[in-house]
Amino acid sequence: MAEKTISEEMYGWAQDLFPLCRSLTGEGVRQTLSYFCDLLPEMKILEVPSGTKVFDWTVPDEWNIEEAYLLDEDENRIVDFSDHNLHVVGYSEPVDTWLTLEELQDHLYSLPKLPDAIPYVTSYYKRHWGFCLPHNQRQALKPGKYRAVIKSTLQPGVLNYGELILPGRETSEVLLSTYICHPSMANNELSGPVMTAALALWLASQPERRHTYRIVFLPETIGSIAYMSEHLETMKSNVIAGYVVTCVGDDRAYSFLPSRNGNTLADRVTRHVLARHCPDCVEYSFLDRGSDERQYCSPGIDLPVVSVMRSKYNTYPEYHTSLDDLSLISPQGLEGAFEALQQCLRVLEANKVWRCTVPCEPNLAKRGLYPTLSSGDIDAQVRKTLNFLAYADGGNDLLAIAEKIGADVFECEALSQVLQEAGVIEEAKGGG
Repeated sequence: MAEKTISEEMYGWAQDLFPLCRSLTGEGVRQTLSYFCDLLPEMKILEVPSGTKVFDWTVPDEWNIEEAYLLDEDENRIVDFSDHNLHVVGYSEPVDTWLTLEELQDHLYSLPKLPDAIPYVTSYYKRHWGFCLPHNQRQALKPGKYRAVIKSTLQPGVLNYGELILPGRETSEVLLSTYICHPSMANNELSGPVMTAALALWLASQPERRHTYRIVFLPETIGSIAYMSEHLETMKSNVIAGYVVTCVGDDRAYSFLPSRNGNTLADRVTRHVLARHCPDCVEYSFLDRGSDERQYCSPGIDLPVVSVMRSKYNTYPEYHTSLDDLSLISPQGLEGAFEALQQCLRVLEANKVWRCTVPCEPNLAKRGLYPTLSSGDIDAQVRKTLNFLAYADGGNDLLAIAEKIGADVFECEALSQVLQEAGVIEEAKGGG
């Protein structure tokens, strides 16, 4: 049997994890993290106790759910959590009560614009309970009594997250952050962690790494806030670029969400890569943010973090509904995003600052890098070499040189190796 490609592997991981009921906390999160620990044995599962103050927030109680259903007067199950874990409002408190249909309506959620979809609804920080169902089903409910049963627990526990540090030669860090707090949704949830795991495996397989990679699997918002409350000083000192990895599984589009200021190294690298990998990529404004870039780029934090996505969250019709299922993502969609993010990381690894070692133009001919016969017409490669040297002044990084001379950064990386071996450039330490 042929070995699976990384895109097929990622899709298979998503299939395995899709049924689990994830939330901010609880067994579903731990099961998900345990799955990724099997793929990434060096990853640690860490915890923050409920009630811990993290900046302006407090880690909530832990939520777990065993069973939930809605019965009519004839004991028919109208809604059952075992059929789909989106049927219950996330963090619903336990309940067992009979209500009239009119009373029940205050605890039902549906989407008139998507009448066959189950919506994703949560109430993390206010005690509440509820059921989510397709609007067509809700409209068909008949007057009468209904029994609502939710067997859940909401009590002090822990918030779990996963952390993997892959050391490099340098202390400079690249952050990869993804979230593991959504129940059964494919593009908006599972595509991110499976992609992050695949990138981690690729990075771990490299014979050497220049940068250190800080890779985290967190509950969205409260997880990144809790993580930075503990690691902010180190991250502000060391992180040179970062990516929130989410919504990377479909094959409809490519999207880019820049950092708050839009001019960090991560922004520059990503724009260069996407212009060549997917020139039709849609660049959004930071005003369109909606994931953990809100935390990483917030004032006082100001980490250089961006997002590369396929269809951006909140832009595709299936978003935050049961229609965001495994049919919405594909191995091909995952593969395209994987290649884009992989190229971004490769650029970060290669992005050194170079400086000419001789004054004036180096004599390239005696080094075999310039034709010895003058024809009056400089060939394109020679022109590119001369242009590279013109900007190798110890102030421009590789990416800046590539942009200035209109070349691909990987072309410039290969050229830099040739020129370094020829002794005409050297790395300006502390750059890139």
